[in-house]
Amino acid sequence: MPDAAASFPSRLPHVGTTIFTVMSRLAAECGAVNLSQGFPDFSPDPALLALVEKHLRGGANQYAPMAGVAPLREAIAEKTAAQCGTRYDPEHEVTVTAGGTQAIFTAIACAVRPGDEVLIFEPAYDCYAPAVELAGGTVVRTQLGFPDYRPDWAEVGRLLSPRTRLVIVNSPHNPTGAVWTAGDLDQLAALLRGTSTLVVSDEVYEHIVFDGRRHQSCARHPELAARSFVVGSFGKTFHATGWKIGHVLAPRQLTAEFRKVHQFVVFSVNTPIQLALAEFLREPAHYLGLAAFYQRRRDRFRAGLSATRLRPLACAGTYFQLASYAAVSDEPDVALAERLTRELGVASIPVSVFHAAPRQDRVLRFCFAKEEATLDRACERLARL
Repeated sequence: MPDAAASFPSRLPHVGTTIFTVMSRLAAECGAVNLSQGFPDFSPDPALLALVEKHLRGGANQYAPMAGVAPLREAIAEKTAAQCGTRYDPEHEVTVTAGGTQAIFTAIACAVRPGDEVLIFEPAYDCYAPAVELAGGTVVRTQLGFPDYRPDWAEVGRLLSPRTRLVIVNSPHNPTGAVWTAGDLDQLAALLRGTSTLVVSDEVYEHIVFDGRRHQSCARHPELAARSFVVGSFGKTFHATGWKIGHVLAPRQLTAEFRKVHQFVVFSVNTPIQLALAEFLREPAHYLGLAAFYQRRRDRFRAGLSATRLRPLACAGTYFQLASYAAVSDEPDVALAERLTRELGVASIPVSVFHAAPRQDRVLRFCFAKEEATLDRACERLARL
C-alpha cells in the first residue's frame, strides 16, 4: 500500500525551519548571548501587565468580536488620526489580528489569486514570499541597494506590470533598519497611479525611528492609504512579542475582504489583552517615548562595536543593527554566524537568508532590544573576533 504521508507533495518545497528558530536554538545550546531573534529580554510596563490581570480576573475570558473589541479599535483609530491625520472608521476599517505576520498573511490571502504577481523588496522579511506562493501568486523581487538599502524606483517601474496585484513594503525595515522618506512614498504612489495594484505596508516598527526622523506611514499618504493594508504590532511597541497582537488599517472595501479570510484563520484575538491595550493606549507617552528608549540602546551597542573589527552600517529605525564583517573574514555569513555563536557565544542572523538568490554582502544582523548589560557582554565577546 502506498505511503500517503511519504508521497504527500509539499506546498513549500524549498522552505525549512526558519533561521530565527535555528539560531535561537543554537544560542540556547551554546549558552550564547542571543542577539539573533527579534525580541526584548525585558518585560512590558508593569502598568500594562496590571491592566491585563484586571481584565483576566474581571471575567473577560471568552471570545472577542471577530474584528476586535470596540474600545481597542476605537483607540487605534484615534491614535492613527493623531499621528497620521487620517481617520479610519473603527467599525469598518480597523481589524485586530493575532500579530503582524497573521495580518500580512491574511492580507495576501484575500488579495492574491493564481497568476497574480507580487513585488517585494529584498532583503525581505521571510514570511512574505511563502504567503504569496501559498496563495498561488508569483513573487517578483527588486533589490534594495547595498549598503544604504534604498529602493531603485526606476527598476520598480520596470518590474511593475498589468499582472502586479500587490506591492509589499516595509518601513522601518527589517532586517536593515532603513527608513523610507516621504519622497519614497510619493515615488511609489506615482508608479501605482492609474492601476488597481494594492499595497501591504508592514509598519510594525512604526514607533522606533531615530535621530529626529518621522515615520512615513502609507496611512499618512492619501493616494496610498486608499489602496493599502497598513499593518501594526503591539508586540513590538510594548515589548510583548509573545502576545501576538497586531492590527490592520484598510479602506472599507478592502477590510471587508480581509475579514472574510481573517474569520477563518483565527476568528478572534485574546480578549483580556485587547481590553488592556485599549486602556493603555489612552496615554500617548506609552508609545511616543519608544524611539528615544531604543535609540539609547542602539547608540550603546554601536559604541561597543567600535572596539571590535565589525563595522556597523547605518541604522535609522527598528531594533536591529547590521554590521559588516568584510574586515574579518571571507566566510559565508551563515557559517560565520554559527561560528560566532559556538566560539564567542554571540548569536546573530546572517542577512543572506533574507534574499532568495545566493548573495554575500558579508553582513550580520544583531538585535539590540536587550538590557544594556546584555549588549555590553555581547560586545566584549565580539571584541575577541
